[in-house]
Amino acid sequence: MLWPFNHFRKPRLTPPDTIEAIYGMIVTQAREPIFYRDLAVPDTVNGRFDLLLLHLWLLLQRLRTVQSATELSQALFDRFCEDMDDNLREMGVGDQTVPKRMRAFGEAFYGRVQAYDQAMEAGGKALAEAICKNILNGTGLDQAERLAAYARASEAALGRADEAALLRASFRFPPALPEDVTP
Repeated sequence: MLWPFNHFRKPRLTPPDTIEAIYGMIVTQAREPIFYRDLAVPDTVNGRFDLLLLHLWLLLQRLRTVQSATELSQALFDRFCEDMDDNLREMGVGDQTVPKRMRAFGEAFYGRVQAYDQAMEAGGKALAEAICKNILNGTGLDQAERLAAYARASEAALGRADEAALLRASFRFPPALPEDVTP
């Protein structure tokens, strides 16, 4: 029997369709062919995962500055975890292996968040070096610098988006290779 309400869980303030819309924007941007074709991101499960993490991190970083976005941030992370679980199962990973792989995804997420946060704080080529290590498997520093320039342009664009636009999913990521941005 389904209960009409749950006494132990607070009602979600962010509508599920908003969460789906924002997560869909992240996935769509991370799948832009230009990242794989022109910036040497490996078109593999790991490459796609790492690019998805980069975009999720960019948005979560911006949402940290929005007072009422804690629940949205958590809901986006939860949606990411659901997506990873679903993908593992679609790839045929067994039920007993899924938790171990999910733990590895969580460790990868938090490790990259920490690396990218520290790199942004350090400035200079630190972000390109972190991207080169985490996304480009340690090769292609030129492409990593272009991807870092894109990440900084994305950070700036998300920073210009007003809080209401972020909470309503009415913002956009910048083009994958903006012509006016150089490393």
